[in-house]
Amino acid sequence: MRTALTIAGSDPSGGAGLQADLKTFAAFDVYGASAVTAVTVQSTKGVDGIAPLAADLVTAQIEAIASDLNIAATKIGMLATAAIVEAVAAAIEELELPLVVVDPVLVSSSGARLLDDDGAAALCGALIPLARVVTPNVPEAEALSGIRIESAADARTAARRIQEMGAAAVIITGGHEPNPGTPSRAVVDLLLDGDTFSEFQTPRIVSVHTHGTGCTFASAVAAGLALGHSLPDAAARAQQYVSGAIAHAPGIGHGRGPLDHFWEWRSRRD
Repeated sequence: MRTALTIAGSDPSGGAGLQADLKTFAAFDVYGASAVTAVTVQSTKGVDGIAPLAADLVTAQIEAIASDLNIAATKIGMLATAAIVEAVAAAIEELELPLVVVDPVLVSSSGARLLDDDGAAALCGALIPLARVVTPNVPEAEALSGIRIESAADARTAARRIQEMGAAAVIITGGHEPNPGTPSRAVVDLLLDGDTFSEFQTPRIVSVHTHGTGCTFASAVAAGLALGHSLPDAAARAQQYVSGAIAHAPGIGHGRGPLDHFWEWRSRRD
């Protein structure tokens, strides 16, 4: 069995963060290991508190896992502070962690800031250059690139700008609807891998149950890479997996509910 490592914050509601990552790995039949970067106080209704761990404790977790398990892919989520970003980047280089998927978590869906300004600068300067792929949504891509994305051409320009930071590839996910009053019929994810652009499209599912979609997508890409799939295949598979997980969401919580990470298993069982 292949093993993937997630380095991310904890979500006690189980819908996002490392909990969503581990569920996604399991759904892809990949063994999941985790290094916790921060403890959050949150539910489907929003984030009420964040307590980052000491950077050296994050490093110690990564070192313990890497010394024991054969890691096939690495997913990076919420990092909270510049010190943690720098510690994670150093660990990736020192331990030669493979196939790094960076989900640039900057702000929660409820608007809580999850990475400070110094952390964002460290993300761009130290971590993104180590990435096999970076997976921002549209607001994150705008923040990283400094480009307002209002068209497909804008998205391509933003992807190139992020790639110029050193990433081998960029996927800008299209789940964030720019015009909520007139939702588009499709979600289009844009992949820039090397010099090649690819687009992946799936019907849009209008739902409030979207808690953890970014974490889940990035983890699905990491799982695909861990299994030996090409990046385009992993991206396409991740899109379909997330779409199905939204469609089969269990409808729990009083805010933005979680996905059903095991919808494919349940479909086969039924």
